[in-house]
Amino acid sequence: MTQPRPALLIIDMQQGMALPQAGIRNNPQAEANITQLLATWRAAGQTVIHVRHMSRTPGSLFWPGQRGAEFQPAFLPLDSETVFEKNVPDAFTHSALERWLHMRGIRRLLITGVSTNNSVEATARSAGNLGFDTLVVSDACFAFARADYHGTPRSADEVHAMALANLDGEYARVLTTGQALTLLAED
Repeated sequence: MTQPRPALLIIDMQQGMALPQAGIRNNPQAEANITQLLATWRAAGQTVIHVRHMSRTPGSLFWPGQRGAEFQPAFLPLDSETVFEKNVPDAFTHSALERWLHMRGIRRLLITGVSTNNSVEATARSAGNLGFDTLVVSDACFAFARADYHGTPRSADEVHAMALANLDGEYARVLTTGQALTLLAED
């Protein structure tokens, strides 16, 4: 028995993420991979959900009304697609996302976006804890370089890899764009 096709969840693909102030990142191909998934999901008439971070911190790149808070042009939602706004990393917190998914019988999520160790990880952890069949697309996410708890600088690739390791097998299954595309071919 095959599983239902997952809804595509695109997290925080906003203009501020593309600005130099956002930091040094990995996965320069992430946008192309998300675009490919988005086009495929749309062509198949599958559910697409967009999440946008709206900061509560004045001066933030994602403060409401700022250009950085707007979606990147390649990821503008269609009128038929749902948008959830959040002001914490987890897309399930203080939103109606869980209820919206349950009301539509959606039990599988394919998560993409930014940043892997923040909003993607927080959302995937909640999705897994809430019982959703959660899939995270490793090459359709990216992270930013940062220092670890001990102050040791970590590259964006290291931060990304650790976040994926935190998720894989515990809260979600991590796969590639190629593997995700095969999900729509399954009967």
